[in-house]
Order: sequence, then structure tokens, then C-alpha cells
Amino acid sequence: MENCRLVSIISFLHTIIISISSINCTENYSKFITNQAALFVFGDSLFDPGNNNYINTTNRANFFPYGQTFFKFPTGRVSDGRLIPDFIAEKAWLPLIPPNLQPSNSNSQFTYGVNFASAGAGALVESFAGQVIDLGTQLKSLRNVKRRLRSVLGEEEARRIFSRAVYFFNIGGNDLFYALFQTSSLVNLNAKEKLVEIIIGNTTSVVEEVYKMGGRKFGFLNVGPYDCAPGASILDTANIGACNKPVTELIICFSIQLI
Repeated sequence: MENCRLVSIISFLHTIIISISSINCTENYSKFITNQAALFVFGDSLFDPGNNNYINTTNRANFFPYGQTFFKFPTGRVSDGRLIPDFIAEKAWLPLIPPNLQPSNSNSQFTYGVNFASAGAGALVESFAGQVIDLGTQLKSLRNVKRRLRSVLGEEEARRIFSRAVYFFNIGGNDLFYALFQTSSLVNLNAKEKLVEIIIGNTTSVVEEVYKMGGRKFGFLNVGPYDCAPGASILDTANIGACNKPVTELIICFSIQLI
């Protein structure tokens, strides 16, 4: 089962990389990079390269040991090194995709894409509200980027960038956790399915808006086996250290509807 999951993930990432770098190679390296498809990233801590460094939140990873193996300093990534979008960018011959809120961002960097993800974010605005950049707000930031590109490059070039870009999402896990942290009423199947429907519905609405803006290539990372993560294993005080069954049920329900 784990081997099948690993193969699926590798195949999925390979498809994204091919989508970004599927252009004709030329002798001119700088022209080759300019013609690369952009990568726009949305999501939570699995994808956040440091956006939370620039908002008023305690949910940050800007201290050691974060970042110690690759960057040699904490960047805001919830990792000791790089994240999945970083590896995709490298394999697709793109520069590291910067956090959207990074003050040094320039319009030229946006032609390669930008990362809107925020550690702790969800598809629901209520999930950890005031501490994160929710998915709806990430969408608003994408609109701002398009306006900037349109003002500098013109309507036609901005449309070309957005139509060729890949839009990469990882969202939903924090919504599931937040609901369980806040209430114990999600004990029946109908309540769980309703919650998942709302999360999927909000995510779908954002994807539809990106489509209207010209997006055509989308990638989604499924919610992982967080039912056995430390944060989930302490939810049930009677079974601390064990995988959390209610979280397992929510993840399964989410995964089925996401497909």
C-alpha cells in the first residue's frame, strides 16, 4: 500500500514538472528560463516558504533547527531544508519560488510564479482565523499579482503567463484538525461528510476563480496520514500515542471526495 502511494506521488510530481518545463530548448539559457511556465503555489505549512514571517502570528518557523540542513538558517519553512515546491522548481529549471509577502519581490520574479501558502491555513476562513492566510485570501493575492503583471507587461503577456502556469494546491488538513480541536460533535458520518463537503466546496470555488483568470493546469496534494502525527495522537487523552480514529475517518472521507 505504501509503495503504491509512493509511486503515485512520484508520478504526480513528474507530471507537474513536465507541465512546467514543456517548452523548446534553445541555445540561449536566459531565453529558456524566460519561457518557462510559472508555478503558483497555494496551501499550508507543507508549502509555506516563509509567508508567515510577515504576518502577526505565533505560527512561524523562523528559528533553529528549521532550515539547518540546506539554507543553513531558518527561512520560515516548516522543515530543516526544502519543501516539495522547492524541489519541483529545481527540477523544472525555475528559481526558488518566493513567498508572496517577501518585501524584495519584483515583477520579474512573478513571471516565474509566487508562493501564497501559509502555515496553518485552511480552505475555511474560520480555521485558525487571525493566525494564518486562508485560501480565499491567497486567491486575492493571486489577483493582485495578475494586476501587477498586467500593468508592467500588458494584457496579452499577463494572459500568456497565467494560461501556461501550473497552480499547485495543498489544503484541507488544517480544516479537519481545527474542527476536531474545537468540537467533539463530529461523531456521526453525516457531520463528517458535511464538513468535508464545505472544505471541498470552498477549494472548488477558488479553483474555479483561478480558471476564470486563465489557469488551466492544476495539481493537488492529498491530505497525508496525519491521523498518526503527534498533534492528532494527543486529541484522545485515553489513547495518547495511538493513531486518532476520528481523524482517520475524516481523512478518508476527504480523500474520497477530493477525487
